[in-house]
Amino acid sequence: QVELVESGGGLVQAGGSHTLSCTLTGGTFNNYDMGWFRQPPGKERESLCAISWAGTYCLGSAKGRFTISKDTAKATVDLQMDNLTSEDTAEYFCGAKLSISSTWDYWGQGTQVTVSS
Repeated sequence: QVELVESGGGLVQAGGSHTLSCTLTGGTFNNYDMGWFRQPPGKERESLCAISWAGTYCLGSAKGRFTISKDTAKATVDLQMDNLTSEDTAEYFCGAKLSISSTWDYWGQGTQVTVSS
């Protein structure tokens, strides 16, 4: 049973940086693509960044400000967020899918990041 656990949420000052971490258990880490997503208050969940055997990518407002990385030995994936604004306030989720899957099959419980101005 694959489980994802996020950590690192909290209150962050605008303009600052913050790192979230996600740990995968119950599966072989290298078999999974890993991604970070967020859901701002009153809005739909949106994709931020993903990492797979093929490389990494970030979308939208995350591009150029957020960086995704992984530590295979620890089975963790981090999201480094820079130059944060109040628009980045959201519940952040880690997702995983088998590399051959087209849908994100596993989700963490989420961690709240609040950016104060």
